[in-house]
Amino acid sequence: MKIKERIIESLLALSALVTVFTTGMILFVLLSEAYYFFSEVSIVEFLTETEWTPLFAKKKFGILPLLTGTMLTSFIAILVALPIGLTIAIYLNEYSSKTFKAIIKPLLELLAAVPTVVYGFFALMVVTPFLQTLIPGLSGFNSLSAGFVMGIMIIPYVSSLSDDAISAVPKTMREGSLALGASRFQTAFKVMIPSAASGIIVSIILAISRAVGETMIVAIAAGQQPRLTLDPTVPIETITTYIVQVSLGDVPHDSIEYRTIFAAGITLFVFTLLLNNISYWFNKKYHQKYE
Repeated sequence: MKIKERIIESLLALSALVTVFTTGMILFVLLSEAYYFFSEVSIVEFLTETEWTPLFAKKKFGILPLLTGTMLTSFIAILVALPIGLTIAIYLNEYSSKTFKAIIKPLLELLAAVPTVVYGFFALMVVTPFLQTLIPGLSGFNSLSAGFVMGIMIIPYVSSLSDDAISAVPKTMREGSLALGASRFQTAFKVMIPSAASGIIVSIILAISRAVGETMIVAIAAGQQPRLTLDPTVPIETITTYIVQVSLGDVPHDSIEYRTIFAAGITLFVFTLLLNNISYWFNKKYHQKYE
């Protein structure tokens, strides 16, 4: 038995090391290639310049237009996903029957299994024409339709994880609230949600991280025009879209233009790392608060 336990323990440790090693190698490749890029381009220019035209004759290497486009589409996505996902989670826990919840929750999670390229064409061919009837002058490629469909895509992240967080709250808290005369609505918003706040916040941040890393929807529906704007009706470009554009193009691999994708990649890595750390901080803070 001891030999078997040691073998299992070793396999588990190896699995953990493989994960850490893979992450470390990804970071190493990004940093090593980004080092060559920043040896030719000032990091100050990279972080403060308002134009991104590395593939043009007049080259500008300001990441702000790509970063703004990424944040804009992610912000629109979370504006769509948060109220819908949280409402679904509350309804499934406080109002629906167990049979209905057992049926509808797996169906909601199927949204996460739909290929993102399908979402992209849905945004381009269905959502954009519909929005053009409501918003005159809306461009055929825009961040509004891309962000809206991304919001639909990440609804399962918010609804499912929030549902799990609310379900983990002890039943005695719900029963005590109802016994004191509170309505279901009051119990949901004044007892259950505050008690499950850490899990709900984590679900929101993970959904944002998923939206930040999305590629196909924005590549198809948002356009490929890097511009520093908060206008959701015009074409924009995100970091992931640019990486795909250069990776599949005819840019020489040893050129400064090609190395821009590693600089953009390390920026995206740092951004998502910050989101994950914020998620961990919130989770730890609220766990301590409600323990």
